[in-house]
Formats: sequence, C-alpha cells, structure tokens
Amino acid sequence: MTPSDFIDKWSKSILKERSASQEHFIDLCRLLGEKTPAEADTSGAHYCFERGATKDTGGAGWADVWKRSCFAWEYKGKHANLEAAFNQLRQYALALENPPLLIVSDMSRFQIRTNWTNCVSEVHEFTLQELTKIEIRHKLKWAMSDPDRLRPNRTRQFVTERAAATFADLAQRLRNTGHVAQSVAQFVNRLVFCMFAEDVGLLPDEMFTRMLRRARDTPEEFAELATDLFSAMSKGGRIGFESVDWFNGGLFSDSLALPLDRSEIDVVLGAANLDWSEIDPSIFGTLFERGLDPGKRSQLGAHYTDRDKIMRIVEPVVVRPLRTEWDTIKLELSEKLEKVTSVRSKSGRTRLRSQAKRTFVSFLERLRSFVVLDPACGSGNFLYLALHALKDLEHLVQLEAETLGLDRNFPAVGPGNVKGIEISPFAAELACVSIWIGDIQWMLNHGYGLAKEPILRPLDTIECRDAILTTNLTEPDWPDADVVIGNPPFLGNRKIRSELGDTYADSLATTYTRLVNGKKPDLVCYWVAKAGKLLAEGKIQRVGLITTNSIRGGTNRIALAKALENSRIFEAWSDEPWVVDGAAVRVSMICLDAKDEDGPQNLNGVVVGKINPDLSGTSLDITNAVKLEQNKGIAFQGDIKRGPFDISDALAQEWLNLPTNPNGRSNADVLRPWINGRELTTRPSYKWIIDFGFDMCEEEAALYEAPFKYIYQHVKPVRQTNREQSSREYWYRHWNPRPAMWHAITGMSRYIVTPRVSKHRVFVWVESVVCPDSAVVAIARDDDVTFGILHSRFHEAWSLRLGTWL
Repeated sequence: MTPSDFIDKWSKSILKERSASQEHFIDLCRLLGEKTPAEADTSGAHYCFERGATKDTGGAGWADVWKRSCFAWEYKGKHANLEAAFNQLRQYALALENPPLLIVSDMSRFQIRTNWTNCVSEVHEFTLQELTKIEIRHKLKWAMSDPDRLRPNRTRQFVTERAAATFADLAQRLRNTGHVAQSVAQFVNRLVFCMFAEDVGLLPDEMFTRMLRRARDTPEEFAELATDLFSAMSKGGRIGFESVDWFNGGLFSDSLALPLDRSEIDVVLGAANLDWSEIDPSIFGTLFERGLDPGKRSQLGAHYTDRDKIMRIVEPVVVRPLRTEWDTIKLELSEKLEKVTSVRSKSGRTRLRSQAKRTFVSFLERLRSFVVLDPACGSGNFLYLALHALKDLEHLVQLEAETLGLDRNFPAVGPGNVKGIEISPFAAELACVSIWIGDIQWMLNHGYGLAKEPILRPLDTIECRDAILTTNLTEPDWPDADVVIGNPPFLGNRKIRSELGDTYADSLATTYTRLVNGKKPDLVCYWVAKAGKLLAEGKIQRVGLITTNSIRGGTNRIALAKALENSRIFEAWSDEPWVVDGAAVRVSMICLDAKDEDGPQNLNGVVVGKINPDLSGTSLDITNAVKLEQNKGIAFQGDIKRGPFDISDALAQEWLNLPTNPNGRSNADVLRPWINGRELTTRPSYKWIIDFGFDMCEEEAALYEAPFKYIYQHVKPVRQTNREQSSREYWYRHWNPRPAMWHAITGMSRYIVTPRVSKHRVFVWVESVVCPDSAVVAIARDDDVTFGILHSRFHEAWSLRLGTWL
C-alpha cells in the first residue's frame, strides 16, 4: 500500500472506531512494511489487538493494539478528544508493562508520546495527510519495531540538576543581600512550586511567567505582585479576571514575598523556561537543599544518591511483603469468582461476588492505611519513592482486580501514607514540597484528576525535631507507622562529643545504654537500636536503614547484635557505594523483620541460610566468639595525642644535644621516636613526639624548657578550644597516653605493631622506646612464636572477618 492509497482510503472513511480500528492498523503495517500482530505473534503473547481485561462495562482490553517493549495504542472515532484517550491509556500503562511509547489516534490524527522512565516526555503529533513525508512514516515505523530511535536525549536528572542549580544561585543572591536563611528557603520553595503548578496546568495560561515578565519592567513591583499571587493561592481567589485554585497546605500559609531586582527576576525567568512538570523529586530535594542551606553550599555540584539505590531499601521493606500478600488474596479472589458461573441461583452468585468484593476492599483499605516512617527524612527522597511505590502498587492491585471482573476505584494512597522526622528546617520544608510534587506528578502521569479544595493537604506528618533525643534529652516517641526506612546521619562515635557537645553525648549514652549494650557506637546505631526496639515490641513490621559499613564490626556490631536479639536480617548489602553530604562513602544496607518470620534471607543479592550481625552469610556466626582470658592486656590502641606534639627528626636531635635542663635532666626523658600507620606501610619519616607521660604535673613538665616552650606555642592554643575540661587542664599531656600499654611493654626490648587502618595485615617489630600513634595497634609480646602466629594466613582471615571495614 502506498501513502497515497492509505490517505485516500482513510480520509474518506466514516466507519466508527470499533469497526475500523483493526483494519486501519493492518493497513498501516502494510504501508510501513511491518508485520501485523497475527503475522508477528500467532499466540498474541507479545503483540496483539485488544490487550487486557474484558470489562463488565462492555469495553474490551486496556489497549486496542499492544506490542511488548514497543507501544500501547488506543484508537478513537474521528474528531475525538485525543487528550482524554491518552489519559485513559496511561491509566493502564502499568498493567501493559509500561511500554516506552503511548500512541493515540482517531485515524486522521496521530500522537506518539514517549514514556521512558527518567526521561523527559516528548510528543510527536501529525495528521493523516502528513504521511506523505518520509520522516513522519519513519516515526511510525520506529514506534513499531525500533522505539529507541524516539528516546528523548534529555533526562529528568538533567532538567532537575539545572533547576536546582538555578535556584541555588538565586538563594545565594538573596542571602548575600541580608535576608535570613529560613525566609529565603520558604520564599524560594513557593517560587519552585509555582513553576511546577504552572507547567502541569494548575496555574492557568502561564500566570506565574506573565507575572515575572510584568515585574521585570518594574522590579520594584515584584514583591507586591508575588504577594497577590501567593495570597490567592493560599485561599483560592482571583488575579484580575483569572481564577486561582485553593492550594495552601501550609506552603502558602502566609503570602510573604521577598523583593527581587531585575537580574534576580531574570534568573527566575530563566528557570521558568525549564519543564518543571518533569522535575525528579527523588533527587531534587537533595540538590536544592544544598543551595538553600548555608551549611551545605560547599556540596553544590557533588554527587547524589540515585533512586535505584534507595529502592534497594524501599522494595524489600515496603513493596515486596504487600505484593506477596496481594498475590495470595488475588488467588483466593480468582477461585471465588470462577465459582460464580457454576452457581445456579442468582442469590448464590450475588453472595460470592459480595464476598470477593469485601475481600478486595479490605486489602485496599489495608494498603491505603499503610504508613511508612523515615525518622531522618532529610529532603524527602526515601519518602517520595516509598509513596510512589505504594501508589504504583495500589494502581496495579486495582488493575489486576479489574481483570477478575471487580470495579476499579479512584486512587486513595497519598501523602498521608508517609511520615518523617527531620532536624533541619530547610530539609523538612523541602520534604513537604518534594512529596506534594511527586504525588501530583503521579496522579497526572496516570491520567487522573486532582482533588481540589485544597489541592495541597497539610503535611503535618513531617515533623521538624530530633529523632533520638527530645529537648529534655530523653528518648522521644516516633509516630505510629507500619515500617521504618531511611538514611540516618553518619557521625563516628569519637566525633559525637566534639560536634554535638558533652551534654548531648552523655544523654545518648545514658538513654540508650540498654539498647547498645552499654557501648558508645557511631551515631547511626542509635536509629538502628530504636527501630530494633519498636520491632521487638511489635509496633512496626519491618525496618530498612542505610548504615555505615563499620556496623559489621567493633562497637557498632555489638549495637546491631543487640537489635537482632528479637529480630532478624532478611535482606542486606554488606558493602555498597553511597553518597553522604556529597562525598562518596561505603555503606551497609540492612532490612530487619521479626525474629519468628520465615522466608528467604538475601545477602548481596544471593539467598543464604542466615545473615549474621557481621553481615556474613555463613552458618558459623563468629560474632559470638568470646575473648580468651589469656589474651587480656596484650593488644592496645596506640597513644592518642590530640594536638601537634609530633616534631621532625632534625628538631629532636637539636634538643637532645642541648645541655641539661634546670632539673638536671636531659630532654631524652620526654622525647620518643614516633610511628603511625603510614610509617608502617611506606618509608619511615623518622618523626619524634614530645611525651610528658600520664602523671607529670605542669610545673615538672615546664622544667624541660625547649619541648615545653614548643608545645606552649603550638599545642596549648589547640587544646584550649576543646570542649572537655580535662583536655584543657592537662593540655601539655597527650589526651590518652595509654598507661596500661606502657606498663605491659615494661621490661621488653621490643614489641609488635600493626596499622589499624590498612588493606592488608602487616606486623612489624619496633623498639620498646617507640611511641605508637592511635592509628597503630601495639601488641605487648616480644617472642617469635607470637609474631609467626600473627602473620599466619589463619590469623589474617580471622582478623579481617572480625574487624570493621577500616
């Protein structure tokens, strides 16, 4: 068939959709040199007409034509509303395996819309008469057999990164003019939402952009014009003769607008030209937060965690159990409804259908009341993806129920299904915006209208507070939820006191002592401990957290083992790349459920018999190994100096050659050769350290004149800024000079050292006068047998298995 033949035939046709659609498509295949569905797939499994459920309403199929991994195609009669046809088609896209192209046609007009995940959607629209053009016929041919040639070049990530960077620039300009950070954040969030609302049609006729263009000519009027718009969005109203819907939800609770000059308005206008309907909330919040929060400006341009990594937590904790539950119920419904046709009495059939409907509605209600809590939600990435997954699941459940003959209802899963706790007001506000945008995008992308009056429901489920200590420094309650997920903050146990203060550190240790076995683990472990407690008490069903990968060993593993006394790890990734505050790190991802749960346990994507607290999958749990009494008092972490006590070899030799001090003693008393981890694995630098021991008073130390003068100038200023009183009072001593270690070494001519942080286990002899740094483990033995055992492959395997990643 030639293009002219095709155009002539179908321009004259007055056949209705049902009579003409299949013949129209077959003719199109002939025109394009493509096989018809029956020619390409005699089974109809991957290419067919009328794909989907047979509906009680009389319609058949979810798509008039469907080809797996290519397209779903919906026909309508001539002059029909193609936008409505497209909305109908995308409601069923999930059940049609999310084809990359969604096509609608009334046999005289064609619309091809791209549907790739994480790509900006594009529309290719043309008429029947345009099929004379080879480039138009190519688009249809590609749609049928090579859809990748229609894949858009721009990704949602690209658009999102540009949008976030633009507003980061605006936020910084406003901060530079003296506006307080919180006011800037609230104002810029409103601008962001206005752009999104305009591009998805919630603000009519480019209302926001027109306001900006007007303000550009008279910048002094911007604040008044923006205030008028925000006020109308707050309660619903009019701007001139144009109606504005009621938005509010708390975002527009007041109508404050900051003044902008012409250059700043140009920045906003440039941002308005982006397609805000395609913003990706799973990364937008993180990127935008870096621009809004003065403390995170240095992270602009740094990496961020992608959605696939977050889904490694969301899928097993949120989606998989609910999906498994639905599969069981669906089988029960199928069996029940199959019996309907064999029941003779009308009342019997009605009773069976009513039972099936009640079972279905009961599961829907469970799904719609399911709550996900992120007690360290940041700007809402985890919550957005959890909400998206729950909405997808609700949609799929309804489509699958429809195939059984049950009625589909309007989606009800929404922002109320997710809760969060976040200490940063910047991040907490962004979490709300990300969730609102994500919910609206999902509804519109699946062909549904939005609830009005108001459009935005208040998100009081996002609480701005500390998740692990109250203002009274006691353990707080977390909101009721079914599951807990998230990425709690990473802060090493040694930094908790210096960064959060003595009072906070002491309160953590006191409040959670039972949950962490009296230890002082890294900060993230307190989230693990509290979530484990809620799991043990039956208050939540599952937990999924991103933790530092050092949770596999040391004090952190002890805290995890405590949480596992009444739970089990059912899925884990022991060592994965992640991004924290813009920096690449290694993490462990752990998913917990109740101890009595059965089902497979997956470690690093492989089914194992058991997952141990060190995130190993062997039957032998060596984390239960006990310390041997004979090994007590032998191995020590080296000296912790906390200050620039170390000096060069040249300076040490100079001081050693000085005359005796006023006390008649040589400087050799307080100078030692010094070694750290790097020295053990590379060439030595022959450094020394000033060491006044662990019981010398300041007056005695001062008699060693040259070393004391040096530390007075270089160490004391550093130590006087320390929060700990003892560190300030005994500024001339090392913070922890390890007296027990020196007592153990006494009488030996040599001892063994090994680096604490090293890819390989290396053991070295050093003379007993050498002071080991904190990055070194000192082993108080001088016999060759011990040295040989330590260097054996058995001990290497043992130490690497029990140690942390570091």
